[in-house]
Amino acid sequence: LPDTGWDAVRRARAPHRPRAAAYLDAYFTSRVRLSGDRCGGADPDGMLCGFGDHGGRTVAYAAQTGTATRPAGYRTAARLIRLADRLGIPVLTLVDTPGAANDAEAERQGVGAAVADLFAAVAAARTPLTTLVVGEGGSGGALAPAAPGNTWATPDSYFSVIAPELAAAILKRPPTEVEPTADALRIRPQDLVELGVVRGVVGPEGAQPAGSG
Repeated sequence: LPDTGWDAVRRARAPHRPRAAAYLDAYFTSRVRLSGDRCGGADPDGMLCGFGDHGGRTVAYAAQTGTATRPAGYRTAARLIRLADRLGIPVLTLVDTPGAANDAEAERQGVGAAVADLFAAVAAARTPLTTLVVGEGGSGGALAPAAPGNTWATPDSYFSVIAPELAAAILKRPPTEVEPTADALRIRPQDLVELGVVRGVVGPEGAQPAGSG
């Protein structure tokens, strides 16, 4: 586990850590991709969606890839969750993004409404949802696909309503204060367990539930 908040951020941003495709390949024996948001958009580089086979059972997945997620990615994930809910198929979401895309094109495509719609789809779903934070979990763009009460984290992750750099900027702190700000935000996986934000930390040895260490 990371020693400090900034250590957690650096590990989550490390280029060599496992990404969504690695987790999906390890979990599923086969996968079928679902693409497109039914509004003419797609985000194949930012959100992987589809259905896979795990232990003979079909599981839907929506996995962020570590980039800033585009509006079409959020809409595709919401579409997938609603479809899985109608079919009674459980859903796995992987969180890994510095946040939602915030450029001019993303604003024109309605990024705020797309993030809100995914929040609504997750909240309304009756089928089981499970979330694993596998890397960066920054801002509302990362919170939207997270399952309430059933979110887990890996040792190479952090989860926060705001990135440390942005938090320091809002507080008018100098760049030298970014690392202490990361500690104050309590974004390490073990901090998230203690705060009750995630249920446990999932590592090579398996899951460590809240309150077990």
